[in-house]
Amino acid sequence: MHTSASHSDVSLSPIGVIESDYPDKFGVPRQPGLADAARATLVLRPPYDDPLAVRGLDAFSHLWLTFLFHRSPERWTPLVRPPRLGGNRRIGVFASRSTHRPNRLGLSLVELVGIETRRGVRLILAGSDLVDGTPVLDIKPYLPWAEAKPEARAGFAPEPPPRLPVSFAPEAESVLAARTDADSLRALIRQVLGQDPRPAYRNGAEARIYGVRLRDVDVRFCAVAEESGVVQLRVLMVAPCV
Repeated sequence: MHTSASHSDVSLSPIGVIESDYPDKFGVPRQPGLADAARATLVLRPPYDDPLAVRGLDAFSHLWLTFLFHRSPERWTPLVRPPRLGGNRRIGVFASRSTHRPNRLGLSLVELVGIETRRGVRLILAGSDLVDGTPVLDIKPYLPWAEAKPEARAGFAPEPPPRLPVSFAPEAESVLAARTDADSLRALIRQVLGQDPRPAYRNGAEARIYGVRLRDVDVRFCAVAEESGVVQLRVLMVAPCV
């Protein structure tokens, strides 16, 4: 990092880039750890891909990743509308985890599954909420005794988001059954759609068909209201991305 004497100019260099199951922003879980079936790899770039730089990291189960919201515009606004509040109520950007931040910096807690050092350095991750191609700026080990505070107040998000039931049309299920990663992809679809990625202001439009890209497939789904009043998401189609 380079900083001027006045600290007004800061230059940051990515240490690596994320390869993940999320080709697009739409559908990415809004917090880490909500879709543990998601696969991700942090590929370190030279000169940070020296195995010496990660010596001892395998003793930790979780990592903090500081990253750049590279798909977000380089503008920010003092007020944002979090999806958790229905997309209508405005709160201050610093009271949220919105991507529209002054420096577009994000912080994500991920599980470290493994480390590969045969050709450079690759960190295998689980529970990632990072879109494919995300530049990572720093890695720090997670310390539960210092950073886990169950008694902390969580403002407008005191509980995890509710999970909607997810069902599969026969056509979608037949495509999944033919894949070698059928079980993990099915689990990923359930975990992502169960969090209801639809825009909050469109939640009443059950007839609309939405699409989300996961791994190498395009998943088409819609909302279906059951007789009991419970809304479920129905996977209509799973097809290779074009």
